[in-house]
Amino acid sequence: MESAPKNLTPEQLFQKLEAALSRNALLEERNLRLDQRNLLLEEKIRLLLIKKYGSGAETLSAAQLTLLELEPGVCAAEVAAEAALSPEDKALAQQLLAQQLLAGASSGKKRNRPVRAPLPQNLARKERTIHVPAKDCVCSQCGEAKKLIGYETSERLAIQPVEFYVEVTRREKLACARCEEMGVSTAPVPATSIEKGILADSLVVETIVKKYCDHTPLYRQSVGVRRDAKVEVSQSTLSSSVLKAGELLLEVVGCMRANLLAGAYIQADETTVPVQSKRAKGKHHQAYLWEYSRPGDLVVYDFQMGRAREGPADFLEGFEGRLQSDGYAAYGKIGGPGLLHFGCWAHVRRKFFEASQQDPRDARSVSVVVAIGKLYEVERQAREGQLTFGEREALRLRECPALLGVVKALVLESAAVALPKSGLGKACTYALKQWERLESYVGGGHGMVEIDNNRAENAMRPIALGRKNWMQIGSEKAGPKIAAILSVLETCKRLGVNGREYLLGVLPQLSYRATRPEVQGLIPLEALTPAAWQQARAKAEEIPA
Repeated sequence: MESAPKNLTPEQLFQKLEAALSRNALLEERNLRLDQRNLLLEEKIRLLLIKKYGSGAETLSAAQLTLLELEPGVCAAEVAAEAALSPEDKALAQQLLAQQLLAGASSGKKRNRPVRAPLPQNLARKERTIHVPAKDCVCSQCGEAKKLIGYETSERLAIQPVEFYVEVTRREKLACARCEEMGVSTAPVPATSIEKGILADSLVVETIVKKYCDHTPLYRQSVGVRRDAKVEVSQSTLSSSVLKAGELLLEVVGCMRANLLAGAYIQADETTVPVQSKRAKGKHHQAYLWEYSRPGDLVVYDFQMGRAREGPADFLEGFEGRLQSDGYAAYGKIGGPGLLHFGCWAHVRRKFFEASQQDPRDARSVSVVVAIGKLYEVERQAREGQLTFGEREALRLRECPALLGVVKALVLESAAVALPKSGLGKACTYALKQWERLESYVGGGHGMVEIDNNRAENAMRPIALGRKNWMQIGSEKAGPKIAAILSVLETCKRLGVNGREYLLGVLPQLSYRATRPEVQGLIPLEALTPAAWQQARAKAEEIPA
């Protein structure tokens, strides 16, 4: 220890010691802020990696996600395999990460696990055999011909270029040679999605999938047909075919809406979509797609020209279940008298996170984000344990009340010192205003309710991507039809149904019902929803030929 100078008085020594202690306190406070900031940045990186590798990466540790980043290429099967590892193996991943970081990520050493997942067995195989060169077919020692003992086999995913062809339909015509007065019998017209149209169902469905799943505008598709098939198919022809399909799907989406409203839980969200309209001269009118869904199940989009309360009020009229949304005022005072409203913790967390970015020196917003993260840790435990709704509710009742108390205390402390119009002040105001809805997911028999509205927001991603590509909806009348197409495609995605196969199977039947009222009772709409269609197809496949 450094000895004190002899010429200093006791008062001066005390002042010097006090200054040193003050510096130490400042350093400790600075280290605390840096630790919290580091934790926040690590969480942000984790969220970005989960978004990159998909929902299957949510259960991976930080070490596993970092190791995936060190790989030159990672497939979905590898992510799933990592998620299925035992806690002991995940701990080994942490040790392996430390070893790799010490050795250097560019040392050339790879993890001892497969770098390529096997290709699905349901895909057709086209084999080619590579023969041994003639000079190597004879033994160089004895001169005897070598015998075939096997093959070295490898598989690669390939594609056959799109092939356009003309679908020719020939309907038989029969007549009696003796009784001409009996007339001619002709084979019935097969059901097609667009009667008397120049486009076959396969091309109509492909156009829909490319536009609303791959976000390829119709004018690009028209150019592609001209390039590959040497046939002129105008953009307007493609557009009218797509809208006709959307019109047919409106009734199916009506059944889906009824099913959704008959359930006990709905998540809601909305997003903008530009529309050509006389309401906005010289520019696009800003319309809205309102999304109503049940986690892992139905998704229904409702097209509205505005963001007023009338949209959700009409859609949810009489709904008596649980509604989860963000804090937008239009969701208030709608539905039936028994409706229960739940808030979204992701929106709250996002506002405090944005506040921390605006003022990195303020540790209050970071502390709230960290506290909210502990609520999400409870949800992670329930997800990894594959708990039922009842078991998840019991877990929440044990863990969350105390955590919610900590979050609220931190928000109240921050609100007392934050400027009302600052990022932190606005975040506190939003959280406190929504508090009753935010905490109501714990207990009360609400184990089915999620902690946030993220699944509903995820269903908005195709719309956001579409806005950047197809850019607009052509008219107000087209809006509901496009919303119907998006509804069935997003529902198919959630249910694991092949959207292309679903549309090919359902659109002709819908067209047949629309043009022949006498068969409507034979083809009920309820049987044509994605869920019912999937179940019927699964049962048909179980029946032996």
